[in-house]
Amino acid sequence: MRVWKQLLIGTGVIAAGVLLWGRFVPGANDMLEAAGLPGKLVAAIAPAGEDKADGGQKAGGRRGFGNGPTLVATKPVAMAVVNDRLNAIGDGEAIRTVTVTPYATGNLTDVLVQSGERVEQGQVIARLDSEEQKIAADQARVARDSAEQKLKRVQNLRSSTSLAELQDAETAVKASELALRNAELALSRRDITAPYGGVVGIISVNPGDYVTTSTAIARIDDRSEILVDFWVPERFATSVRVGGEVSATAVARPGETFSGTVQAIDNRIEQESRTLRVRARIANPEDVLRAGMSFQVTMRFAGDLYPSVDPLSVQWSADGSYIWRVKGDKVERVPVHIVQRNPDMVLVKAELAEGDQVVTEGVQTLRPGGAVRKVAEGEQAPAATEGS
Repeated sequence: MRVWKQLLIGTGVIAAGVLLWGRFVPGANDMLEAAGLPGKLVAAIAPAGEDKADGGQKAGGRRGFGNGPTLVATKPVAMAVVNDRLNAIGDGEAIRTVTVTPYATGNLTDVLVQSGERVEQGQVIARLDSEEQKIAADQARVARDSAEQKLKRVQNLRSSTSLAELQDAETAVKASELALRNAELALSRRDITAPYGGVVGIISVNPGDYVTTSTAIARIDDRSEILVDFWVPERFATSVRVGGEVSATAVARPGETFSGTVQAIDNRIEQESRTLRVRARIANPEDVLRAGMSFQVTMRFAGDLYPSVDPLSVQWSADGSYIWRVKGDKVERVPVHIVQRNPDMVLVKAELAEGDQVVTEGVQTLRPGGAVRKVAEGEQAPAATEGS
């Protein structure tokens, strides 16, 4: 067969298919008009009378509902809130934590605490050998006493001594007092003390070890309160406030909820994750929480209010998504923007009010301004397919 004959037959088959599609597929008329075809050509392919004569009466009749209004099922619009709750995972740290190191070098003679023990501020937790410092302190004390005695003799003999001798004696007393304070300070620094109260971690040194100023003697955590760092999506960045309430559940203690407040908010969004770092402060009076625990953090906000419709009511066209709203005995097409899609409802941004009736079944043959009748008890509307 020649090529031109094949092309002619193919063109005829395609034309016949388009005509059949235009006459028997609901909505073909609107699709062709949206595609920009001339009105005469649209009327020839998909006559309006075939699709929606007299406000959809023929379409309804073709589906077995007579020549009256289209039979539809509706559901009311409800209002729902989104962005009213934030859930995040955070890491806990003690309100204060410190690694205790010596002020001086030397051999440890005593370790006075055990791992897990609670200590108070200023409590001695370990000691270095201090014989040399004790001797130096005693020598400084003797020198101080000698200088004070010399000053008293000079004062008693003031009549026979010069002013310069008196001033030298007073200076010698002051210098000896400073030398004694320095010796006593060096002696006191042989005791390693806790800077504040807390719980001692694992101790990794023993008596007899030689330690320096960089040697970790013990780690002390003040866990009277726990700081929880968590990261929130950037859409919540303007909603989080210092002092805002949070509730947290430790993964290690399911079923228990701990209350706290936002203590600090970072000043910038992390570009890699598009999240904002937030720090919450949680009281721990019973000492059941530990640094390093993982927490599920929840915050509540006022949120945003949006209309909620049945998923079956949402339809699609070349212009985007829309729904059919019933006004009296007519329907009107309302464009919608989908905000959130859930299995049982779809949140939309649209000019809808709570209680508005939207069509969920029988949407296939609806046209703007078409007459409709709601399903009565015992009746059944044509089934709709979501997004048809």
